[in-house]
Amino acid sequence: MRRRTVTPGAGLEETLDNLAAATATRQEAPAAEAPARAPRRERESLQTEFTFELPRGYVDEEGRVHRNGTMRLATARDELKPQIDLRVKENPAYLSVVLLAQVITRLGPITDVHTGIVERMYATDVAFLQDFYRRINSEGHTHAAVTCPLCQGSFEVDLSGGRLGES
Repeated sequence: MRRRTVTPGAGLEETLDNLAAATATRQEAPAAEAPARAPRRERESLQTEFTFELPRGYVDEEGRVHRNGTMRLATARDELKPQIDLRVKENPAYLSVVLLAQVITRLGPITDVHTGIVERMYATDVAFLQDFYRRINSEGHTHAAVTCPLCQGSFEVDLSGGRLGES
């Protein structure tokens, strides 16, 4: 069996289309007229920002309470950057403050969320944000619905594979 690889520039659908075309040209007998291809479904977009509502709310310098905000998905850089922060090296518990300040994109009308803001939040709100961060960044599912380009059959695949070494 010949192994197929996906190059960084090629998408999964393009690779499947090429596979279907190659299979069709290898068939010896001319096939009867193929059924019309179903229209391609629009790709689902990845949600990268999530809204939240703090249990207590952040109180700014003027006494206004801010409860609603947005948090974006973390990148590898977001998780690595706090490791070199001197405040985190001195106090490992400070890691969550630095991390949350990087991924919170808005808190009420405040768009420049920094560590000073997270430091002044109530412990209940920080605990809520830590849990929210964990849920949106590590509890995604690894199943995807796919359609076979040859038979148009729909099925679900597990993108995570199984144990180490399996795919």
